[in-house]
Amino acid sequence: MIYLILSILASSLIFVIFKLFVKYNVDTLQAIIINYIVASISGMIAYSEPVSLSYISDQGWFYGAMVLGVIFISVFNLMAITTQKNGLSVAAVATKMSLAIPIIFGIIVYHESTGVLKIVGIIIALVAVYLTSMKSAEGISITKENLIFPLLVFLGSGIIDTSLKFFETNYVAQNDVPIFSATIFGFAAIVGILTLLYKLIKGSLRLSIKNIIAGIGLGVPNYFSIYFLIKALRYENIDSSTIFTINNVAILLVSTLAGILLFKERLILKNWIGIALAILSIILVTFSMQN
Repeated sequence: MIYLILSILASSLIFVIFKLFVKYNVDTLQAIIINYIVASISGMIAYSEPVSLSYISDQGWFYGAMVLGVIFISVFNLMAITTQKNGLSVAAVATKMSLAIPIIFGIIVYHESTGVLKIVGIIIALVAVYLTSMKSAEGISITKENLIFPLLVFLGSGIIDTSLKFFETNYVAQNDVPIFSATIFGFAAIVGILTLLYKLIKGSLRLSIKNIIAGIGLGVPNYFSIYFLIKALRYENIDSSTIFTINNVAILLVSTLAGILLFKERLILKNWIGIALAILSIILVTFSMQN
């Protein structure tokens, strides 16, 4: 359970760092690309064996890691577009609601348990995600022409979590978790660097030391959020659907509380109801493991 707790803390720290990006006017694109480079290097440092490109390319997870790297940075850009066109609440809901995809995958493919307490807890968790993400009493609204963006964020985020479980179960050896994570971030970094080079050539981008420092600060917790999540998915006595539910809801809960304590954010009634439901869902899903 310690790996799950560490994954929650690392992921929550990412949200805090993103809040600081806004406060200090950090160029998110530059910081994210630097972050992927740092996250990849972190995985290589954590890897206990010598880093061998021939060994990495021969692994069964190599091409999957390549695709995941592209999806990682694509989903980030889609989240940015969704935030611009539909608002931050829509992007948050689309991202967190995606936990339904790996949950359904785990139940169907791996025949994971579906007790009453667990199902009720998952449903309450989804409601909690929606209510906690609301920033106004009116809720969220999505125009028909912009529906595609949150839908792609939902699918992309769900595919990432589902793929991590699939590769962890079928291809990634115990000692290869750091280098598997490093490879995913490495391919995301390659796509990002090519994007930066294109913008530099066009003259539409100026690199800033502030953005580089911000990316370094983001890269380390980002790496560990994935590393600890993969390690948590290796628990033999806990279903992946349980892990993903607790992980996503707890991240939302911790990051919301961090917003209150560190950034003096004010919550509306729906947010407080969402927090209460989030706590209840974690209790129900955790208690379901005992039955």
